[in-house]
Amino acid sequence: MLRRPVPGDGPRITRLIAECPPLDRNSAYCNLLQCSDFAGTCIVAERDGEPVGWISAYRPPARLEQLFIWQVAVSPQARGIGLAGRMLASLLDRPEVPGATEMVTTITHDNAASWALFEAFARRHGAKIERAPRFERDAHFGGAHETEWQARIAPLPQSRSNTGADLP
Repeated sequence: MLRRPVPGDGPRITRLIAECPPLDRNSAYCNLLQCSDFAGTCIVAERDGEPVGWISAYRPPARLEQLFIWQVAVSPQARGIGLAGRMLASLLDRPEVPGATEMVTTITHDNAASWALFEAFARRHGAKIERAPRFERDAHFGGAHETEWQARIAPLPQSRSNTGADLP
């Protein structure tokens, strides 16, 4: 089942993210805020009552045409079934994202799985994907993290329907 998170999901989301390297481990408090204050733009995928997928996202206040995808996590036992793509599509149907015409995320150059996910999503929705460096290794991370490349997918379809809320 795909659903909005609730505050009680925070600890379970923190554990799921820890199972999904190389994702950055946010603080438990950050995950709690995402499950409460940003629940309308985040999504949990559950199987047998346990989270197996998570996407955190938000609408940048100065760029309401965007849906920024912060993190995508899929547990190892739920990979390979198109879950991440279904979660992304489901987010577009939320009442919190009216008028979103582009999806934006950042990805390191070597994260092949994330690039494949977002390229496939763009193809399925008849959109283009543009890449450009956003946060650079030396200028923004002091050499401690690889450059984050922005992937911008646009235009998003404006007439959307839910692509399935149940997991196999």
